[in-house]
Amino acid sequence: MRLRSFTAPTMADAMRLVRDELGPEAVILATEESDDGYSISAAIEEGDADFAAASADERDALETIAAALDGHGVPLALAQALGSAALDSIGEDAVAALASALASRFDFAPIRLKTTDRMLLIGPPGAGKTVTAAKLAARQVLMRRSVRVISADTARAGGVEQLAALMRVLDLPFAAAEGAAALARASAGGNGPLIIDSPGFNPYRQAERDDIRALAEAAKAEPVLVLAAGMDLEETTETAACCAELGCRRLIATRLDMSRRLGSVLAAAEAGHYAFAEVGIAPDIADGLWPLTPLGLARLLLPGDGMHRSTNVAAPFDRGAYP
Repeated sequence: MRLRSFTAPTMADAMRLVRDELGPEAVILATEESDDGYSISAAIEEGDADFAAASADERDALETIAAALDGHGVPLALAQALGSAALDSIGEDAVAALASALASRFDFAPIRLKTTDRMLLIGPPGAGKTVTAAKLAARQVLMRRSVRVISADTARAGGVEQLAALMRVLDLPFAAAEGAAALARASAGGNGPLIIDSPGFNPYRQAERDDIRALAEAAKAEPVLVLAAGMDLEETTETAACCAELGCRRLIATRLDMSRRLGSVLAAAEAGHYAFAEVGIAPDIADGLWPLTPLGLARLLLPGDGMHRSTNVAAPFDRGAYP
């Protein structure tokens, strides 16, 4: 397989370079517009003159994947890598090929809370940390497992009250803690896993990052990044990179039901070397948060299988189809 990138002032010129270099059998993996013009990533099966004729279904599947990644705004280099990985395992099933490519590129670590687990949800203001904390707690309740919840979001008006009200409905123990010292006291002892909601912070300010780090250390908790889908790609990746410095290794993407493009989510995971953990697909507390697997993410990205060009974001998470 040969994989090349071409750049030209116009899309037509870039396409002409692709055809001149790789021939009419070349498969377009991704396109991108930049200050230098238009870039196209393309591939061709090397040494197989009958590739186009004998593998028409495979080519269709690969082109479906390439178009989906392009439509989601996945950065060119990442789309190129995913396209290359998909080509290595391509078949008639585009979903399976993309899932295999995603599994080769990203880690997936859904949240399954054990008795001693402690988790601090962190992220910028408005990312959905409070609702995510409630959804994780509700999951424990539905599985008839214990869980404790603490809010360290005492500065935001209504932050503590919102989570406290949700915990009353779930009949779960709840506490509020202002600052690292108070959080250390509130999180000490107790039975079962602990979920902590933190205040939204500016990831570009060292002082605010230090405050979040102090909360995680005080509670001896794993910091987990919560980011809303649909944000600006560069801002999202920079935020992800900043939060990785705080020890975050897992990512929860929220508001997928309100976002049609997931390129920034994939770029954020790559920028911070995050494992995908969960996705928020609906506002429902009991059923609006789902663990993410390569197959689930592939279904979200492909037309007709997830949210892209579809109004039913929950489709990939049908209980009968989702592993």
